Amino acid sequence: MASEFEQKLGYTFRNQSLLQNALTHSSYANEHKREGMGSNERLEFLGDAILGVVVAEHLYKTYPDKPEGELTKLRAELVCEKNLAEVAKFLDLGSVLRLGHGESHGGGSHRPSMLADAVEAVLAASYLDGGMDVPRALIHRLILQKEAAAPSNQDYKTRFQELVQRAKDQVIAYTLVGSEGPDHAKTFRVEVSLNGQCVGVGTGSSKKRAEQDAAHAAINRLYPNE
Repeated sequence: MASEFEQKLGYTFRNQSLLQNALTHSSYANEHKREGMGSNERLEFLGDAILGVVVAEHLYKTYPDKPEGELTKLRAELVCEKNLAEVAKFLDLGSVLRLGHGESHGGGSHRPSMLADAVEAVLAASYLDGGMDVPRALIHRLILQKEAAAPSNQDYKTRFQELVQRAKDQVIAYTLVGSEGPDHAKTFRVEVSLNGQCVGVGTGSSKKRAEQDAAHAAINRLYPNE
């Protein structure tokens, strides 16, 4: 019978040891060396490569007219830590991730970097268990379809600049006005001003994301029909 995690993942492993390996952090493995426990680091390495290939293939076929530079940016956005961590949260992966005592008590099951690594490891394990079609289908369902439905890859800063530059002598400035949360999960707040007047406020898990969000807010405010 498939575990609750496998049901959310949409794939049942024939070799359960592969799944357990993918869900074993190095901190747990180090505490259970006598049991011959291995960490998911090697699977993470393989999963990173699989993810990159599937996403690159998808972008190459989906955007035949985009140059290499734009495809590279899109791929980086799709496979970034934040996106993978959100996939992990959707799967509730943190609840089944095996961590050492220190990591467990230190909030490791909620740490974006740790969750993202585990997602890559699970993708690799699914490949070893069922062949390339399995992780390809998972990546399309969990990452690519979601991104297609939400235009988070748009470069709102560039679009805002293009709209503003229709008039002469316009000055755009982005200012970090605050941040909150622990170091591993900070939320940044940025204001964008036009000719010294605030026209948009944005938040994000990085300064760049917050700037994009602020630019998006400014576009909606100043150019609602664009």
